[in-house]
Amino acid sequence: MRTLVLGGARSGKSVFAEDIAGPGPVVYVATARPWPGDADFAARIALHAARRPASWITEDRRDLVTLLGVPTPTTMLVDDLGTWLTHTTDDCGSAAWEQDSAELDARIDALVDRVTTYSGGDLVIVSPEVGLAVIPEHRSGRVFRDRIGTLNQRLAAVCERVVLVVAGLPLELKTV
Repeated sequence: MRTLVLGGARSGKSVFAEDIAGPGPVVYVATARPWPGDADFAARIALHAARRPASWITEDRRDLVTLLGVPTPTTMLVDDLGTWLTHTTDDCGSAAWEQDSAELDARIDALVDRVTTYSGGDLVIVSPEVGLAVIPEHRSGRVFRDRIGTLNQRLAAVCERVVLVVAGLPLELKTV
């Protein structure tokens, strides 16, 4: 079963995803990376890490697309695609924040392909739903919002289950 869990900031999407992943064993793919000097973001990462049961294996060094290519028989939980997309965009160069990038498009396509063909245990993917928020003032913010929205649509099409979490409450959008 492939499950896509969507939600806004502090919506409860990660906690919901952790609950459905179960006690373990779970391979937890942490996509967030600390940013030098950003204590708030480091605290958020630490909060997520503190919630993980000892039976979970954390993957925070290897590329997500690579990990999805080596399916695990246990549940794999990816949290989250917003930080994955941010780092992947950065890796493609500063111009990728302002304009189309063939390299970035290829990496996004590879991710969607790996999710589509994933053959391991259950796969739970957390992604931010940013389309309900204010229109970003800067082009890079609008480009990110549009990319994550399109990525979410593509993944929702291939996942058997899609859940939107709002105020800690799950709303089943799709169950096959």
